[in-house]
Amino acid sequence: MTDAPKPPLTLLLAAPRGFCAGVDRAIKIVEMALEKWGAPVYVRHEIVHNAYVVDGLRAKGAVFVEELDECPPDRPVIFSAHGVPKSVPAAAAAREMVFVDATCPLVSKVHIEAARHHENGLQMVMIGHAGHPETVGTMGQLPPGEVLLVETVEGVDALAPRDPGRLAFITQTTLSVDDTAEIVAALQRRFPAIVGPHKEDICYATTNRQEAVKAMAPRIDALLVVGAPNSSNSKRLVEVGAREGCRYAQLVQRAADIDWRALEGAASVGITAGASAPEVLIDEVVDAFRARYDVAVEEIVTARETVEFKVPRVLREPA
Repeated sequence: MTDAPKPPLTLLLAAPRGFCAGVDRAIKIVEMALEKWGAPVYVRHEIVHNAYVVDGLRAKGAVFVEELDECPPDRPVIFSAHGVPKSVPAAAAAREMVFVDATCPLVSKVHIEAARHHENGLQMVMIGHAGHPETVGTMGQLPPGEVLLVETVEGVDALAPRDPGRLAFITQTTLSVDDTAEIVAALQRRFPAIVGPHKEDICYATTNRQEAVKAMAPRIDALLVVGAPNSSNSKRLVEVGAREGCRYAQLVQRAADIDWRALEGAASVGITAGASAPEVLIDEVVDAFRARYDVAVEEIVTARETVEFKVPRVLREPA
């Protein structure tokens, strides 16, 4: 008796996919802090939104907490890649804590931009998702009331700025490029004098991953995005796939989450990963397909990423 032949399937792998420079830097910061100061090292909020990554760092001695007051004053604390309100490092300094800021430099760029507009007397409008750590951190750079949040095109009509002629806008770095463009257009229609960023706030990695999904969408029957349910950029990739015509677009954290019944009859499946998902999880998903199908793998390359961000000097100095 011989095994039945596996059905053929084409897997299209998006490139770029997975880790971006900001995520890579944040993880290195935790690992270097553990090497320098030993365990435990405390991390305020998940360093990046991926359970596999967080669990791996926890096993090495990182302790993840949600608020600074959960950290003892005599151990180092790291602020996550998403950024924190100004009040957090101020509180750490007041407690004389050793702290390291792992905020992605592209998020820090938005913080600096907001501060500059505030100094020029402009009230900010932030395009972002309420409650997301990056949004909370960015809005927390300025005094209460100085940043108005808008999440949708419809939300633009509800904005009540103190002076419609003195506004600027910034955006969360992990949003859908297309959705954000629609909101920006609505803002510009309602507030013609609104000032935009010198350079697009949505980060290069978010944009590149969305463009790769758009490129593969016409050729696939289904899209799997490897990422966490609390990862904004991963969820946006699912939305982009659906918008571009994928009849089935789904977020999975691990291979075990794949709904094989939903993929029945598919001749080609696209795979990508959010910016906080490691390549090992993508390999796991590909291996799961190989176990069930006669797989042909093709990579869809739409950009090459060479960006690297340095870790803070304090971690490069001897203990």
